[in-house]
Amino acid sequence: MLGIRFMKAAPTTYVIHFKNGRAKREGLGLSFYYFAPTSEIAAVPAGTADLPFVFNGATADFQAVTVQGQLTYRVAEPRKLAGLLDFSVDAAGAYRSDDPGKLDQRLVNEAQILANAFVQRHALKDILRRADHLAGEVLSGLRASSAAAMLGIEPLGFAVLSLKPSPEMARALEAEAREGLQREADQAIYTRRNYAVEQERRIKESELNTEIAVEVKKREIRETQMNAEIAVEEKKRQVRETQMGAEIAVEERRKALVELQVKNERQQADSRAYALEAVLKPVQAVDWKTLLVLGKGGIDPRAMIALAFQELAGNADKIGSLNITPDLLEALTKK
Repeated sequence: MLGIRFMKAAPTTYVIHFKNGRAKREGLGLSFYYFAPTSEIAAVPAGTADLPFVFNGATADFQAVTVQGQLTYRVAEPRKLAGLLDFSVDAAGAYRSDDPGKLDQRLVNEAQILANAFVQRHALKDILRRADHLAGEVLSGLRASSAAAMLGIEPLGFAVLSLKPSPEMARALEAEAREGLQREADQAIYTRRNYAVEQERRIKESELNTEIAVEVKKREIRETQMNAEIAVEEKKRQVRETQMGAEIAVEERRKALVELQVKNERQQADSRAYALEAVLKPVQAVDWKTLLVLGKGGIDPRAMIALAFQELAGNADKIGSLNITPDLLEALTKK
């Protein structure tokens, strides 16, 4: 309506809105309205892209080889690419020119130049064995290429899917490889037989060595057992000596204890004898009658009467007559 259009780009599309010949807005995944008569829209795909290729080359030994693979890249500088190629789109989003298709062809041409340079330096057999080296060299060359840098392209990967010689050379290589494999098979049979003979000899030697090792081990075991028995007997002897020494030490300590006990008892007896002698010494000169009277800490009347009767009995020849009344006897026998 009245030339007003709406632009909505994918997140991987870099959009540049030119108005009156100048960039008004630019960026990834923009959505905006614009006035069509005075505006121009450039849409540069900024996501990764896979570019398959197939081309032929000649090796150093003048053999044809077909290289098939895939190049992965992305537009690192969309503004630079939009300044070199026409990526303008119409109102329906279709490109106005065929310049976007030229980008793929330029990249394929650059990759083919680098691949041919590698192929021409090597013979056919080397090329067939070195596909990974070819891919690595081409990828390094693309990253260092001034053409890719000028277009704002960043090569991400280069894969060689197949390397094929001509059909005639393929059959010749197959025949050569087949003969080589047959020779290797014959050599393998010969080697296997020799190996079997060698293994048989080694088995016999191993059996003999095993028997020798078994006998040696048995002898070592017997020696070890004898040494163990000797060690056990020596240990028992040491234990008996230790026990005897312990018993002797115990008896000696017991003897010393008995002697000490006897000595202590003798000293205690001497002490008691000395104490008793010291106690009895003052009363040795005292008459036993006096001691008997004073035995209980005072003069006992009954003891005095008993002594009086004893004195009377001792001097009975001097006494004419003695009258002892029953009352006196009764008083003396009562406690």
